[in-house]
Order: sequence, then C-alpha cells, then structure tokens
Amino acid sequence: MGTAKRAIRLQHGQDRFNERVPIGAKSSIDRKVSGEDTAGSWSIFEAHWSLKGGPPLHVHRVEDEWFYVIEGEYVVQVGDERFTLSPGDSLLAPREVPHTYTYLGEGQGRMLIAYQPAGDMEAFFLEMSRLTGPPLPDEVQRIFRAHGMEVVGPPLKA
Repeated sequence: MGTAKRAIRLQHGQDRFNERVPIGAKSSIDRKVSGEDTAGSWSIFEAHWSLKGGPPLHVHRVEDEWFYVIEGEYVVQVGDERFTLSPGDSLLAPREVPHTYTYLGEGQGRMLIAYQPAGDMEAFFLEMSRLTGPPLPDEVQRIFRAHGMEVVGPPLKA
C-alpha cells in the first residue's frame, strides 16, 4: 500500500470516500485521512455527536489515539486520570492505556480523532456502522477484539 501521490482536499462536512459513517444513534464519523493515504502510518476521523455518551472503556493494542475538540464539551479518561476538554483542547491516549470519553453537551459535538498507526480503525468503524440495533456486550467485545482492542470497562456516565 503506497502513500497518496496527490493532495487530498475535503471540504467542510465531507468524508474521504463521500460516505458519512453512522455509529449507532449517537454519532457518526467522516474519514478525513485514510490509512490507505498514508501506507497505514496514521488516519484521522471527524466524529460528530448528537447525544450524550461515548464508547466503553477500552485499550488499543496497536494505535495511539489523539483527540482534538472542535465543538462541544467532553470528558476523557486515560488510565486513572479524567480531563474535561473544550473546543481547542487536545489529549493523547497512548496505546495499551485504558481510555474512553463521553460527550457532555447539548446539540452538536465534533472532535477530530487521529490514530497512529492507522491500524484497523476504519474497518472497526465500518463494522460498527452495520449494526442494526444496540449490540449486546458480548458482540461489542467481539468487534473490539477483531480490530485489535479490548473492552475493559463500561462507558463514562454523561
């Protein structure tokens, strides 16, 4: 897999592959930079939140995860520390350290999330988008494990 040979420009609200990826009833993602563009070195997603909540506490075995808040307020837990993030704030969650986040706001929340290396995160989000209803805990764990992650606790309370 080679890196892009040309500039890749996306306008506001665009997904790299012209397909906003829904993640349950609470969120969706736009792929801004694909691992396909960077030979798997890294990827960037813009996450959109319309309801309070977030993912379960989990560990990435391969990827570091970086958060940058564009709109709204989030609480992010990395290890035993909790941080409140507002627009313009960023935070790194290193691989192998349990982490999660929750959207606190009303209305729309937006956050850039980057993964280094890109790992299997695009495939993870695409698989999550194909769920037809709220998954059972065993199904969530199966999907996380299939993409190099482990669920180690519940989501944060919003």
